[in-house]
Order: sequence, then C-alpha cells, then structure tokens
Amino acid sequence: MKQKIFKDKYHIFEIEFSKNELKFKNVNEILAALKDKIDAHPVIAYISTFDQFSQTKRVDGVIREDIKDAKNIIFCFGKEIPTPEVLAVRPRAIGVCELEDSFVVNFLEAPNEQANIIMEEMIKSLKD
Repeated sequence: MKQKIFKDKYHIFEIEFSKNELKFKNVNEILAALKDKIDAHPVIAYISTFDQFSQTKRVDGVIREDIKDAKNIIFCFGKEIPTPEVLAVRPRAIGVCELEDSFVVNFLEAPNEQANIIMEEMIKSLKD
C-alpha cells in the first residue's frame, strides 16, 4: 500500500491489485467483501455504498476511458465525539475502481491512526 498526496493536499492510502491477484471479478464483489469486514467489526458502522461511476455518467461528467466502474463504501468508526470538529472528518470511505486489468482501492487518511491501520488491513486482506 502506498501513501500519496493527491492534488498537493489530500493524503491518501492506495493499492492497485492486478485482476489475477484477487478472487473477485468486479467492484461489487470487492465491496461485498469489505462490507462483511465492516459488519463484523465491533465499532464500525456501515452507512451506504455510493455508485460514483453512475453518478458521474448521470451528470454527463468526465470519466477516464480506462475506468470501468468506481464505487465507495461509506462507514464510520465514531465511538467518541471529543470536539465538534471531528464531524468534519467523518464518515470514512474506501473507494474501489476497476480498470482494464486491475482494481485500485484507496481511502483518505483519517485523523485516527488506528482507523488507518484497520482500513489498510481490511484492504490488504482482499488478497487472502
């Protein structure tokens, strides 16, 4: 998993899996596996799945031609509200993008290091 800075200010974690590395055939199967991990976790609450690809097509937006599908699974680790500002960085999301020969899975760095570790472990376990 790589740490990157997107657009010179957003710290993200990202990994690209070759399609032959995973048992999953599409974005929906990957999201289902991530949802199982979220549902099994004692603190994380599943919120929704957002179809970014369909939304972008619906508004006649621009989609890079090698992107076949793109969705986010949205969830929250929130077990405390220490300040009002914490709401600005919740909920969390993991993006799954299908390219011709690979899947790119990424998330925005959370202010809670443990949340980053858990999300990274969930994503890396897709390869098991």
